[in-house]
Amino acid sequence: QVQLVESGGGLVQAGGSLRLSCAASGRTFSTYDMGWFRQAPGKEREFVAHISRSGGRTYYDDSVKGRFTISRDNAKNTVYLQMNSLKPEDTAVYYCASYSIWRNGEYSSLTSYDYWGQGTQVTVSS
Repeated sequence: QVQLVESGGGLVQAGGSLRLSCAASGRTFSTYDMGWFRQAPGKEREFVAHISRSGGRTYYDDSVKGRFTISRDNAKNTVYLQMNSLKPEDTAVYYCASYSIWRNGEYSSLTSYDYWGQGTQVTVSS
């Protein structure tokens, strides 16, 4: 029901910042909780951050707390991930996804999300 396209990835040095965007198509964007996940080479896709439909509640993996901020602008059908103080271990393909209200699963679980973007590469050099 919703199509997602990530952008904003790139190559940065450790300590730098990037802002990822996820643009959604469809008339019901505001009805979805949204999440960010990432996948490093040879590793399983892992949870990064989650935001509620109105933006009033957010959740983060411990590895990014205090450094990353998830936000959304429902008027623009866009969710963001501001990444500061980047570390080499943040290197991964980053994906945005829409949470399934029908499944109502745990916010950090891959299986709780129905629709996924194509991903954007983030590379952090030392």
